[in-house]
Amino acid sequence: MSKAPDFEGLAMFAKVAEERSFAAAARVLGLSVATVSRGVSRLEERLGARLFNRTSRRLALTDFGHRLAERASRLYRDAEDAENAARELSASPRGLVRLAVPMSFGLRWVAPLLPDFFKLYPDVSIDMHLSDAVVDLIGEGFDAALRIAVLPDSSLVARRLCSIAPFIVAAPSYLARHGRPSTPRDLDAHHCLGYAYRPRQDVWHFSNAAGDEEVVTPSGPLRVTNSDALVPTVLAGIAIAELPEFIASEYLADGRLQAILTDWTLPRGALYFVTPSARARPAKVEAVAGFMAAHLSRPSWQPINP
Repeated sequence: MSKAPDFEGLAMFAKVAEERSFAAAARVLGLSVATVSRGVSRLEERLGARLFNRTSRRLALTDFGHRLAERASRLYRDAEDAENAARELSASPRGLVRLAVPMSFGLRWVAPLLPDFFKLYPDVSIDMHLSDAVVDLIGEGFDAALRIAVLPDSSLVARRLCSIAPFIVAAPSYLARHGRPSTPRDLDAHHCLGYAYRPRQDVWHFSNAAGDEEVVTPSGPLRVTNSDALVPTVLAGIAIAELPEFIASEYLADGRLQAILTDWTLPRGALYFVTPSARARPAKVEAVAGFMAAHLSRPSWQPINP
């Protein structure tokens, strides 16, 4: 006797138990009555016990059959779910994808990619939620998210796309008036702008190659929930700010901003494509994941030479 479980026999038994009829189960399964009968008989022989009491007028589960029926039905449902998930994965991508994206990153780097995505996948539509606040993917019904973080949420499946470095920046006019800070402690004497959605709390954690660490709490005239809102005040020479490289790169490249404290580093984050971990991803989500990985794993804002 084979050591592999008789999944076919269990499936037939589960359907007969559910329908209370060999003929009805055969119709549902698309098999002949004789095939279903043989499958159940084979399972009974393998298990060494009768599953049904059969008479010419009625079919009833034995006590043993009652105990097995619920488990067999659960196996049947799980097998159906697995096949449906595989079928969806192998099908052409289609349908709506609810995607959460940080606002500045989405406007600057994701939205410009979407025309090419829709040309490749005309049957997929995207509902893109733009916010710097971290959303609850499962609780709020999102299919996926792009997240910028030092570490991704452990309850999600995360695919790392690229690193994202933070820069402490100031306008040349600010540095000309107030001097260039040489250590993080010097920032206490400067206006430093804040960002509300920083993980844990709004502080800057610095470290250097010698292993020194400094913590600075930015204090200045502006605190925001979106990093792009810091840019005009920094460009005007009023204050210092921390900006992610996907925002800072263009201003560093043309000299409108300068990176300061370059001998010190802040925790380096990364861009992740994250999805709930409960089930296999459907084809429409795989299409978005693959496209974002292809276009954002080697982003044009890198490298930066401040």
